[in-house]
Amino acid sequence: MDLARKIRAIREAETSGRQEFCDILGVNKGTLTRIEQTGQVPKGDLLEEVCRKWPKYTLWLMTDKTDESCGQIDPETEVARRENSLKAG
Repeated sequence: MDLARKIRAIREAETSGRQEFCDILGVNKGTLTRIEQTGQVPKGDLLEEVCRKWPKYTLWLMTDKTDESCGQIDPETEVARRENSLKAG
């Protein structure tokens, strides 16, 4: 999965939409839209902010790997955890 798709996956797992994601990270919404719609490679400062805000995705974002024992997951795992939590609770 390319970085643009990964950014979108994190946004969809962690926020209600583009505006909230941009507000949290201090990023221009137009920049995010371009990244998601055209596949433009995000700049390092955006990747750094995403990793600071959601460190649990750092390994996956940068290497496409996860290590749940170290708390390094992907957005799909996070969404599944939330859904299981709702079913159990």
